[in-house]
Amino acid sequence: MKADINTQEMNVEELLTIVESISDGVMAVNNDLQVIYFNNSAEIITGKKREAVIGMNCNTVMSVCDGDCAMIETIQSKKRMVNQYLCINRSDGKEVPISVSTALLKDKTGKIVGGVETFRDLSLVETLRKELEYSYSFSDIIGHSQLMQNLFELIPIIAQSDSTVLIEGESGTGKELVARAIHNSSHRQQNPMIVVNSGAIPDTLLESELFGYKAGAFTDAKKDKLGRFALAKGGTLFLDEIGDISSALQVKLLRVLQDQVYEPLGSVKSEKANVRIIAATNKNLVKLMETGQFRQDLYYRLNVVGLSLPPLRERETDIPLLIDHFIGKFNLIFNKDILGVTHFALNILMKHHYPGNVRELENIIEHAFVVCPSGVIRPEYLPHFLQNSSRSIPLFEVNGSLEQVEILTITAALKRNNGQRKETALELGINPSTLYRKMQKYKLPCKTEKS
Repeated sequence: MKADINTQEMNVEELLTIVESISDGVMAVNNDLQVIYFNNSAEIITGKKREAVIGMNCNTVMSVCDGDCAMIETIQSKKRMVNQYLCINRSDGKEVPISVSTALLKDKTGKIVGGVETFRDLSLVETLRKELEYSYSFSDIIGHSQLMQNLFELIPIIAQSDSTVLIEGESGTGKELVARAIHNSSHRQQNPMIVVNSGAIPDTLLESELFGYKAGAFTDAKKDKLGRFALAKGGTLFLDEIGDISSALQVKLLRVLQDQVYEPLGSVKSEKANVRIIAATNKNLVKLMETGQFRQDLYYRLNVVGLSLPPLRERETDIPLLIDHFIGKFNLIFNKDILGVTHFALNILMKHHYPGNVRELENIIEHAFVVCPSGVIRPEYLPHFLQNSSRSIPLFEVNGSLEQVEILTITAALKRNNGQRKETALELGINPSTLYRKMQKYKLPCKTEKS
């Protein structure tokens, strides 16, 4: 069946309208690898303005995290590329996974005059993949505070050893995330990481869950069952809430750590325990030792390498980074375009104590996404317990650590309102004169408004 529309009859303006409307980024270069076209989606994915990138080298524009620019490879090899997975650095420093396809650009005579590259943001796919596979790395741990920087220096070193690790920290600080990052950066990464929540399994069942059992070991044992130590063979066994296990089980776990062997229930043969142990707790094990609730010898066997995760209230400068991270995550999941948080909402979030730590902040942002239709998150979109406390909270002064969040929020709002300051200020909930001062402070381009 012949198409009703003859593409040869379409003019350049009509073709550009089509290209500008698609969700994939499109970039074209000449033979000197200088960018000659950059569509709207390319701006969104890379965080770079077309006015700034036109004429730049494509390798500079598409800052690949590891490897060469796909467009350069296509121009040099004269071969197209289809759906290659790459990771680029956005203008704000974020790493963005993309799928890239390239082709040579030819004129009517068939002469090569450059190349064209299309790329698709795979952030949502990557987020969902990590949720399913738990394949977290150090880059997934958010934090620029000194406490977190000290932690980042230790974790890569720890990952290269097989020493037992004890991670201490309050609930919601990300102990399992750190454990998975250690495992995924170690030589055991190709083998499984098995998680055991010691506090969620009754003590009568925990022993069989850890060590397994043989058929006939007890009444309902109809056949052999592998325990978590066997399932984690060659990999990592993460024992969460280690402070909750009984004294009897502490003795058996101590033997595994000392002799690297264990016996399944009902077995007379010892099994080799080829696993790395990472334990975690939100309890003070030193105090539990003083009261006789936790064995001292087991504590020192577990605490060969100790990591202490700081609560969120002790690293408040990381709160804006985490907010920005969760907004990006939930924009993908909810298919929304939330720009950020208002100054007043950010003020409330900065002053909250966060007894639930990072997990609580994530839940707060998710709540805001559910009730916020679009634009920016205002105080009224936050949970009620935060709204009720907001009146007594003094406004904080915006410092260097918060500037990035504010710049991104204002820039996105200006773009949304076509550079009109009055409409932008109305959306952000601030006075137009305040917006103008902030635009001058951050040297954001000001559009002259008609009276």
